[in-house]
Amino acid sequence: MSFLVPLPVIVPLLGAGITLVLARHPRAQRTTSVAALTVTFGVALALLITAHIEGPQVVRVGGWPVPLGIVLVADQLATLMLVVSTAVTLCVLLYSIGEGRADGRESTPVAIYHPTYLILTAGVTNAFLSGDLFNLYVGFEILLGASYVLLTLGGTEVRIRAGTTYVVVSILSSVIFLTAIGLVYAATGTVNLAQLADRLDGLPDDLRLVLQLMLLLAFGIKAAVFPLSAWLPDSYPTAPAPVTAVFAGLLTKVGVYAIIRTETLLFPGGRTRDLLLVVALLTMVVGILGAVAQSDIKRLLSFTLVSHIGYMLFGIALGTAAGLAAAIFYVVHHITVQTTLFLATGLVERRGGSTNLERLGGLARAAPLLAALFFLPALNLAGIPPFSGFLGKLGLLQAGVADGGPLVWAVVAGAVLTSLLTLYTVTRVWNLAFWRKTAPQATAGGPATVPATAAAPAPAAATQPATTPSATRAVSGVRVPSTDSASTPLAADGPGSVEPMPPLLVGATTALVLLGLALTVLAGPLFQIGTEAAANLVSRTPYVDAVFPPGGAR
Repeated sequence: MSFLVPLPVIVPLLGAGITLVLARHPRAQRTTSVAALTVTFGVALALLITAHIEGPQVVRVGGWPVPLGIVLVADQLATLMLVVSTAVTLCVLLYSIGEGRADGRESTPVAIYHPTYLILTAGVTNAFLSGDLFNLYVGFEILLGASYVLLTLGGTEVRIRAGTTYVVVSILSSVIFLTAIGLVYAATGTVNLAQLADRLDGLPDDLRLVLQLMLLLAFGIKAAVFPLSAWLPDSYPTAPAPVTAVFAGLLTKVGVYAIIRTETLLFPGGRTRDLLLVVALLTMVVGILGAVAQSDIKRLLSFTLVSHIGYMLFGIALGTAAGLAAAIFYVVHHITVQTTLFLATGLVERRGGSTNLERLGGLARAAPLLAALFFLPALNLAGIPPFSGFLGKLGLLQAGVADGGPLVWAVVAGAVLTSLLTLYTVTRVWNLAFWRKTAPQATAGGPATVPATAAAPAPAAATQPATTPSATRAVSGVRVPSTDSASTPLAADGPGSVEPMPPLLVGATTALVLLGLALTVLAGPLFQIGTEAAANLVSRTPYVDAVFPPGGAR
């Protein structure tokens, strides 16, 4: 089954080329994009099953011998990341298509959206499958290049400003990463991960530590760990809902994946253990304190995103099979739940006209289905039993308690505090946006005006949406408001005062909610996969032997 390994990269790239050719045929573009991601998901699932049964699958691109050519490795960790990432990107694509249909996008498409989205997917899958540092760098650059376009889609001043910050930070991390790759090659004569696992062990300890810290710095910026995370809450909330969702769910996790891969394969022994534990603790606590202070749901979720990266770092820092297994499970959980919450927030913005908690109210009565779609993943994020968030955190805490030590106990205490504050923040959102009877403006100054995006349906003969100061326009399936988060709040007195939420948006969000619930039901098998993957990461032998069979030259 090794012939399947390159397909998660090839299929999205091929789909991007086809959708670019079909720029004047939006329906064909949509069909091609959905088909490409569906095929990619199927291939990823097949690879996960194969890696679980037969072990890591390796492809030497172009038939070049290792380490001269590019090598792609699909082990259990990589294939698990492939499955969850492609499932999430497919649901987000369906959401964006539904949003475009609802807002009249079919008559005014932006042809670059679908090719860019598929290129982003190819960059993510290439990073997961990469068997050498330079190809990992290429994967990062592919997804970052595509993300620059998606982040600034619509060209508003706020998005251009946020995109500029994102670009500068990303370029800085890329320069650090590329410099580290050059130093690694100068010291060892290779960038192949399996070969580096042998050769780095022979370097002086101080040189190994410098190389390790440089890679951690580069990946830490990409993963948005404290204190390298200040850029994220200012960049992600400005993007359209589908773009924000896929960024929040995936991009930082590629950085986390790179940390897991390099720390276990290249730098075993835990020399940076204490540093990672401190960073994990600060990332949890500082991130969640930032979330507590927010009044906008998007910014609040962006800070919780930063905070929960700390849980993953905690498992990585422990370095044990139990800690890594719990961290892997938590990465899968967080990709799904965080993406779901941002999509649900997009529905909140559509239904309530804003994401500002001071301008929302009564949504539980006006839109009970939306309330459920937000409530379930919010509880999951907070770690309420028996959801997957609770199971992942419990696994991490058990691994920490088993390890012991004053610093580990401090991180355990910080993890518990962070979970409680996460519950406080999502409860606050629920109370203000959903449970409160009406928005403040609606009670103080009479019924609020229904925003243009949520106005009553036009007659069948009308083909163009009304143009008002708060109206929105659609950009290839992504709603682009004329004013950021400034729409008039919904009057929650009558649930029939606005048009129903588009079925495809609700369906895509519901699919991710169900996927999050499935993680709870399937927690046993997923933990088993994570445990086996963690054991292979700790031993390093299965990965190295798959690339360099025993007895071969290294």
